[in-house]
Amino acid sequence: MPFIPRIGRPGLLGLAARTAVVAGTATAVSGGIMAHQQKKARTQYEAAQYENARYEAERPSAGVPAPPTAASDDLVAELQRLGDLRTQGLLSEAEFETAKARLLR
Repeated sequence: MPFIPRIGRPGLLGLAARTAVVAGTATAVSGGIMAHQQKKARTQYEAAQYENARYEAERPSAGVPAPPTAASDDLVAELQRLGDLRTQGLLSEAEFETAKARLLR
């Protein structure tokens, strides 16, 4: 029997093959896009973690300052310095009161 080419719409086998090609292409494209988005999100997360670590390392500690030596610092000057630190926002009210009580002992 000789081969007779089909004219018109594709047959059932041709339709299934076309559907498989379209579905496979769509899956490959969406998988590539998803991998790209995950890589971009991971890079942004790592950059944010690096910036946070760098910021924490550079940030001065806002703890209570060490008590001054009796011979070198004047009590009034030290209280003024603590007041300045409090007004700058480097010391909280509780830290200021603790440091002041330590100085006045």
